Amino acid sequence: MIYSGLVEAYYEKKMMMVPSEAAAIVVGGGVGINIGGGSGGKGVWVGGGIINSNPTPAGPSASKLNSALIKGFFVRINHMEMDHMSIFHLNSNRFSGTIPDTFKNLSSLQELDLSGNYLSGPFPMVTLYMPNLVYLDLRVNTFSGPIPQDLFNEGLDAIFLNNNRFAGELPANLGNSPASVINLANNKFNGNIQSSFGFMSSRLKEILLLNNQLTGCIPQGVGVFSEMQVFDVSLNSPMGHLPDTMSCLSDIEVLSLAHNKLSGVLPDVVCSLRSLVNLTVAYNFFSRFGQECSKSFLRDVGFDFSLNCIPGRDMQRPQPECSVIPGSESSCLRIPSPQPLVCGALSGNLKPKQTSTSSFP
Repeated sequence: MIYSGLVEAYYEKKMMMVPSEAAAIVVGGGVGINIGGGSGGKGVWVGGGIINSNPTPAGPSASKLNSALIKGFFVRINHMEMDHMSIFHLNSNRFSGTIPDTFKNLSSLQELDLSGNYLSGPFPMVTLYMPNLVYLDLRVNTFSGPIPQDLFNEGLDAIFLNNNRFAGELPANLGNSPASVINLANNKFNGNIQSSFGFMSSRLKEILLLNNQLTGCIPQGVGVFSEMQVFDVSLNSPMGHLPDTMSCLSDIEVLSLAHNKLSGVLPDVVCSLRSLVNLTVAYNFFSRFGQECSKSFLRDVGFDFSLNCIPGRDMQRPQPECSVIPGSESSCLRIPSPQPLVCGALSGNLKPKQTSTSSFP
């Protein structure tokens, strides 16, 4: 599924950045930001296809071999020949091995797309030494191990690490990132969703954490992102109740919480979010939902609540499975606020007093 919303504006911005003098190399699935063909999970930045409404011109300004299926290892990069390059796309080929340290010589690089290859080894630290890089796409490779904290201290606007073998806890400084799109789906990350998540730049539009091994609570700080359009934490193991702050996600279009251990009441304030297009809470332990959720079908909102513990509804869990609710003793069980939340004040109210690596209670 390809989500809509963010890609068009970013695509137009990136197309204006293509230089005219030997500054782009594109070997693989297209130029700039493309939609189609990729296996990058559920985000708008699904690249690797060849759809391109405004291609880089042929000739000295670009080398372009669509679907070239080139095989081999990276070689050392000559500093004098490559230091003016701003776009480097080698996606959808058969490169293997690691990324050489000489990639740091790409000092003018703004976009690096190495997705859809057979690259391996730990996170390529050399990518953190490119001072102008704003778009980093390493998805659909076999990189492994932890990701560095410095990744989220850089000026990256788009981070795609999905469909690799990265593991370990998410860095505590996740909230430092100014990115508008972060895709960490289909890896082996574990531990809590960091509380710093709630203090990221308000520019965050999409974050995809699906199909990892995350636990703990959905952080209260999620409500800070009034401009977020996609939040997908499905196929993990967070538990407990949803925070009231989710009512502040006024621009959310896709909210996927399926295949977790969430429980309690699915709040009406979530189902009534004005921009909601698709709400998926299947395979959890919710015990009921209110009238606004029932009206979702009348609003043409995709609403999947199957295999929960909601009495009187079809396609729910067998009663024995609902007799013991996961996380019933956890700090994620919250009492709803008796007063409506003032969403604009959330950022100040949730501002941390000290650095913490644990989730919000």
